[in-house]
Amino acid sequence: MTDAIVLEDVHKRYGGKRALDGLDLKVARGTVHAVLGPNGAGKTTAVRILSTLLRHDEGRAEVAGFDVRSRAGEIRRRIGLLGQNAAVDEELGGRQNLEMFGRLHHLGARRAGVRADELLARFGLADTGRKAVREYSGGMRRRLDLAASLITDPEVLFLDEPTTGLDPRGRAEVWAAVRSLVGGGTTVLLTTQYLEEADQLADRISVIDAGRVAAAGTADELKALVGGDRIDVVVRDAAQLGAAAGLLTDGVVVDADRRLIGAPAGDRMVTLTRTVRALEEAGIEAEDIAVRRPTLDEVFLSLTEGRTDDAEVVA
Repeated sequence: MTDAIVLEDVHKRYGGKRALDGLDLKVARGTVHAVLGPNGAGKTTAVRILSTLLRHDEGRAEVAGFDVRSRAGEIRRRIGLLGQNAAVDEELGGRQNLEMFGRLHHLGARRAGVRADELLARFGLADTGRKAVREYSGGMRRRLDLAASLITDPEVLFLDEPTTGLDPRGRAEVWAAVRSLVGGGTTVLLTTQYLEEADQLADRISVIDAGRVAAAGTADELKALVGGDRIDVVVRDAAQLGAAAGLLTDGVVVDADRRLIGAPAGDRMVTLTRTVRALEEAGIEAEDIAVRRPTLDEVFLSLTEGRTDDAEVVA
């Protein structure tokens, strides 16, 4: 089975500035692929190229098996796009908005109405269909945006930072909606600056910087790039930091301000048990002990730490 999305050595320049500098990306059908990167890394430019809104300068770009340059019309019939800004009319109700989108896509009045009702029910908005969108919460409005992007039941959906500005409840609502889409077979390309969002939703993640992929893999594979599990101990008495550090293995890091020591944990449970026992025997009281895995935040910072404010990239 072919990939739903393919970018191979794609370049895009705006005047003298590089937006994409040999970007490679493949997204398997029926999966969520997250693209992470700092502002200006090229995330939005890649989405605009794949959704046929922008032409690239060099390289190969395909969506649903069609070339974005020569078969743009075929691609547009097979994709949905949810951008960073709301596309719905705040003065209209939810159902009116979806009917309008349906008519714009030539569904016909009856089919547009049926499709609007289907999507309102699917996204938990059936009882708000006639309420003006200006009265919606942030999460409800974003779910309506998502519903509008699905009016033609697309094979591939592009979500460009879909939860920016939402509170935790609103983000959770959108995440649940995305999971239900993928369960139905939709392929999703998600750009985001929320590391937790990628961790929660994505089957695979690509970290891009300066217009190219810095690393790609599952969340666990990326976390492994910055090392394995670590044990962190916060001692109650700062004067015992040195003694506590001496109980741990090589690679110990001491943070005196937080009264914290950390070290690699090869075997999570063995390391935790051994450390607790050693602290008790030494008479050192711990305020907190935890074994943790690296976070995507640490991966992101590790891979993009060389980025400077005057880097020659945009979008």
